[in-house]
Amino acid sequence: MAVLSASEVADPTIPSTLDAAALSQMAKDGELLGGILDGPLALDDAICPQALVTKGIVSAVAGHADILVVPNLESGNILYKSLTYMARAETAGIVIGTRVPLILTGRADNVRTRIASAALGCIWVRRAE
Repeated sequence: MAVLSASEVADPTIPSTLDAAALSQMAKDGELLGGILDGPLALDDAICPQALVTKGIVSAVAGHADILVVPNLESGNILYKSLTYMARAETAGIVIGTRVPLILTGRADNVRTRIASAALGCIWVRRAE
């Protein structure tokens, strides 16, 4: 799980890097369970192994993240629609951090995406059982 921001370095002028660094530390301390988490990571760090070589980044997640955590709704919406429409990605969306996951789909999403989002929400709920 890659916690995304504009930079891979915690920078007080970019709040999302501080949030990502805090989440990463919580995962290292065993406070967050259920996966391997690292951040802050820029998008290229999260999905492109060559970016790691170029930037000298060492991470168990970077280069092959299967979950991308975004800092806010706006960036998530942009990433989601970019992947869907420009890369023809199969997507599913939920919001976590609430008592129950919120299924997050767009008005233009197809049935397959809606079902995948519902399934992801069910998987997230079941992981705690």
